[in-house]
Amino acid sequence: MRLTQWTDYTLRVLMYCAATQGREQPVTITEVADGYGISRSHLMKIVQELAAQGLLETTRGRGGGMRLMKPPSEINLGAVVRQTETDFHLVECFDPDINRCRLSGNCRLKGVLGTAINAYLAVLDGVTLADLVDAPASTMDMLPVVRLPTPSVKAKPGLPVIG
Repeated sequence: MRLTQWTDYTLRVLMYCAATQGREQPVTITEVADGYGISRSHLMKIVQELAAQGLLETTRGRGGGMRLMKPPSEINLGAVVRQTETDFHLVECFDPDINRCRLSGNCRLKGVLGTAINAYLAVLDGVTLADLVDAPASTMDMLPVVRLPTPSVKAKPGLPVIG
């Protein structure tokens, strides 16, 4: 699964605001856009949505900007991803409206992928914004490290094994 650009930028805005929370001046969209090389107009839409969700407070005009409305420890990553991602249907059979798979009655792939998505979201549910920006090393050490299995590949004669 890959996060959409919208979710990626949403997380960046929240992390940036959390990392600069102690300063007097609020964060500006221009500051975030320049820092990450992201379009200002795209970020404006994201900030509006985050304000509508009650995660950011925005102030217009000179000296304006944005601040978190909640402490970073109260902003859950799993909840943010669920609010910003539009499609958790990894395969056709996850959506009954478009499912035309002839194997649906006998296939176990849907169950395996459903379990994988639930595990993915469960990891995100255990992480707050505070864990990402100001966690001491000991807290970060508690987060699981995921190592993807390396498939065992047997090389055909004359072909190198990559990986």
